[in-house]
Amino acid sequence: MCDPGDEVLIGQPGYPLFDFLARLDDVRLISYQLFHDHGWHLDLEALRRSITPRSRAVVIVHPNNPTGHFTRQADRAALQALCRERGLALIIDEVFLDYALPGHAGESFAAGSHPVPVFVLSGLSKVAALPQMKSAWIAAFAPAEALQRLEVISDTFLSMSAPIQSALPAWLAGRAAPQQQIKQRLHANLAALDAILNRQTLVTRLEVEAGWYAVLRVPGVQPEEQTTLDLLLNRGVVVHPGGFYGFPGHGWLIVSLLPTEPDFRKGIEGIVEYFNAI
Repeated sequence: MCDPGDEVLIGQPGYPLFDFLARLDDVRLISYQLFHDHGWHLDLEALRRSITPRSRAVVIVHPNNPTGHFTRQADRAALQALCRERGLALIIDEVFLDYALPGHAGESFAAGSHPVPVFVLSGLSKVAALPQMKSAWIAAFAPAEALQRLEVISDTFLSMSAPIQSALPAWLAGRAAPQQQIKQRLHANLAALDAILNRQTLVTRLEVEAGWYAVLRVPGVQPEEQTTLDLLLNRGVVVHPGGFYGFPGHGWLIVSLLPTEPDFRKGIEGIVEYFNAI
């Protein structure tokens, strides 16, 4: 879809790897801010203002990493209408789609009609908890010319190995077991997080609908990078600063919900103790 110097639009906060991938292909990644008001929302006007004659596509992570929110149906309809108006394609990363938390659900972008070219991405890394197998796929709803270009890219970078292709049916058939183990861990850690945060007022968390992360709102008393270093060196707690993911200002920490429950609980208690001691 892109020549060198063309642009792809993506919402922030978002996963920082995309910017690096874009630079590898001489494509400019243009960010626009999502906004949080009782949940995360697409700022359609911010997106519209970011579009230039060099824009070629919009990337949506559904559910988002690290905010864990699904793109709402109304936002999806508005997004597709804007892309149709401006001649843009949609690239949808759905690797976390299977990890909705209780009370939440998100429908794949692959469902329904597609008035614009749509490319829906997923892979074994999350679906079957097998990141080392390096197998992924694209559900493409696009003109024949785009599919031909994808075929050339696939041939150029070589197909995945025959053993992995042969094993795919078994891995996909057995995905329920590792997914269930991961979900139990996520649910237990989220409950532990809430129990600890409910005993104090300095640290809060944003609602999460899906995925493996929680976003903490903390006192912005110093740059986030210094806070994360202090937590690592003085408390033995590893977190990411929100700035890594495009959160504005200070006072954001990103924590993984994947550790074992005792380790996770100890880490969250360390974070709370750190801010209580300030």
